[in-house]
Amino acid sequence: MTSDTSSPALDAVSVVASIADLVRENYVFPDAARQLADLLRLRSAEGSYRTESAQELAETVTADLRSVNGDLHLALTHHAVPVPPERGAAVLAAMRRDFDASLGGVPRVELLDHGVAVLEIAPKMFPLDWAARPLAAALSLVAPARALVLDLRRNTGGDPDTVAFVCGYLLDGRTHLNTVVSRQGEVAAQSWTPPFVPGARFGADKPLYVLTSANTFSAGEELAYDLQQLGRAEIVGEATRGGAHPRDGWTVHPHLELSVPVARAVNPVSGTNWEGTGVRPDVPCDAGAALDRALSLAAARLT
Repeated sequence: MTSDTSSPALDAVSVVASIADLVRENYVFPDAARQLADLLRLRSAEGSYRTESAQELAETVTADLRSVNGDLHLALTHHAVPVPPERGAAVLAAMRRDFDASLGGVPRVELLDHGVAVLEIAPKMFPLDWAARPLAAALSLVAPARALVLDLRRNTGGDPDTVAFVCGYLLDGRTHLNTVVSRQGEVAAQSWTPPFVPGARFGADKPLYVLTSANTFSAGEELAYDLQQLGRAEIVGEATRGGAHPRDGWTVHPHLELSVPVARAVNPVSGTNWEGTGVRPDVPCDAGAALDRALSLAAARLT
């Protein structure tokens, strides 16, 4: 077995015990939570987690966490750089590095033939207090376009508030997007488009196409799903990964963060969500061909 020389010694038994407790206490589905906690304790007693490598432990535990119901938000994530111990701090630290390296999450804004604009949001829907300025600038820039292609093929999740912010530029008026239901079955929160957005809106009437891939995940999926269910956009590309449950994170070791879904999403139109199934495209095609396909659809509609 290899070891992480830059980190404190790994006590895998203690780490897994803490993970079992956190899953049992917080996972949105109580029955599955108990089943998963029991599985982790059994596997630990059998010696399945005997390792000095945090990365190896992360891979093994993640496979076990997903073995019951396939929830892709259940994960033990290894971070090569030590992360703060505060709840949720590990994922934020990693996201900040991505934010700084991706022009604030808007790596591409381009005007193509027929007045069709392409806007890519990737690699994340970053926290709104970081992302509002670059997103407002990009969305205002494409507002005069005759049609818009929103590229989410490389978007792997993030902040639901940012989803609502983006939708505010693509819809008219306050619109209910999503309801978050707690582990206890109570409404914990609702997501609505904001009453005001800075800059110009693209609006609710011009053609809108959303590109997806098999890598599109979580909040990236929500943006596609919300617009699809409202009849606002055509989804072009591949079915997405299928992770709908809002998550929280706990640092259980300086290099390990536990991700656990703590609620479930309910779309006001469909009454359900995209968990397990992914967002199904209206126009299925390979992700690599999705942009050309969307541009063809836009050209046919505009000419």
